[in-house]
Amino acid sequence: MSQNPPSLRPDLAPRALIQDAPRAGQPTIGMVSLGCPKALVDSERILTRLRAEGYAISPDYAGADAVIVNTCGFLDSAKAESLEAIGEALRENGRVIVTGCLGAEPEYITGAHPKVMAVTGPHQYEQVLDAVHGAVPPSPDPFIDLLPAAGVKLTPRHFSYLKISEGCNHHCKFCIIPDMRGRLVSRPAHAVIREAEKLVEAGVRELLVISQDTSAYGVDLKHAEAKGHRAHITDLARDLGSLGAWVRLHYVYPYPHVRDLIPLMAEGLVLPYLDIPFQHAHPDTLKRMARPAAAAKTLDEIARWRSDCPEIVLRSTFIVGYPGETEEEFQTLLDWMDEAQLDRVGCFQYEDVAGARSNALPDHVAPEVKQERWERFMEKAQAISEAKLAAKVGSVQEVIVDSVDDEGATCRTKADAPEIDGNLFIDEDFEGLEPGDIVKVEVEEASDYDLWGRLLEK
Repeated sequence: MSQNPPSLRPDLAPRALIQDAPRAGQPTIGMVSLGCPKALVDSERILTRLRAEGYAISPDYAGADAVIVNTCGFLDSAKAESLEAIGEALRENGRVIVTGCLGAEPEYITGAHPKVMAVTGPHQYEQVLDAVHGAVPPSPDPFIDLLPAAGVKLTPRHFSYLKISEGCNHHCKFCIIPDMRGRLVSRPAHAVIREAEKLVEAGVRELLVISQDTSAYGVDLKHAEAKGHRAHITDLARDLGSLGAWVRLHYVYPYPHVRDLIPLMAEGLVLPYLDIPFQHAHPDTLKRMARPAAAAKTLDEIARWRSDCPEIVLRSTFIVGYPGETEEEFQTLLDWMDEAQLDRVGCFQYEDVAGARSNALPDHVAPEVKQERWERFMEKAQAISEAKLAAKVGSVQEVIVDSVDDEGATCRTKADAPEIDGNLFIDEDFEGLEPGDIVKVEVEEASDYDLWGRLLEK
């Protein structure tokens, strides 16, 4: 078992976990899912619809009649990764349908790969299905093709992403998500709860709540109540917490009403974990980003959250080398980190993104300066993480088991989200543990990002 490295690309989705063997003559589709967990949910929905129509899902290129590539188009590096994935699918299979965020720029895709069969944009489910039908006609057998109760999942069966809205109402200058995915569109609360109930009934032990702006959930619906559930993040979190699974909140902007979530964490209804995209700390940098410039007030809020729920764990991502960032502004960010003492941190070096307003800002930072600042920032974040994890040695933690092999069990504490945070390893007396088990462990050792422990009880 290898140690978990620092999270440099928290938007990378996990690999597909497909095991069903197709029946004789069954049309088969492959899926490559890139980008953030929100895109992963889109991939699951597409595959669930296809599975309901009688298609089998192939885990590899060779067994697929066609391959869908769900792309990311947020950064130039992500676009390059998407084009590379499309090219690989064309080489290995030859029949490729492209969807996702990069699909909003079809000429960009067809210019590089003119042989793709179709290109559709983000969350255009019907168009994707039409393209698949044209490439590989369905051939369902209603007596054999049974759909799993929870649909087709691309994550291990014990955790699942739960998308509560699409789009975003913010206008950050470095971001083109609103252009690709539109303004905020929240799902009705009763529909979210029903999906969550079905997931828990199917064995899911952890629900990971995701959206572009989780704390704005329901604003577009004017927080209306329907079928006994109100479309507000506090109400939704409370309702989800009643289902008996771990509930983890991602992408929460630090609006004042977020403090209403903290008592739910203190009560144990929601995991004491907040994923908040602070991005920077200097007010001038935040202003150029077109983001709320209240870093000092944010520190006050963090202190209040920790006072109300001492166990709370805070994760965030930051951008260094944003256009116009001076050494003084960057030092302010480092000083803010010293005060905030965030538990989990990821960091990006700024990149221009086609269509983003930040491209036109003056005083772009030289690549070597961005790299040097990134290294200094990550050194600071690593030292904070190392100290916080060292303080957990000797404590008893409740953990969820993600995988078990001959070397031991790989687990996560309540402070760790899958794929982006650290792990807790059990390398003795782990026989009998299975993925999805929730057990108590005494922490015996810590590194910069991971823990090791001794199993106490299931």
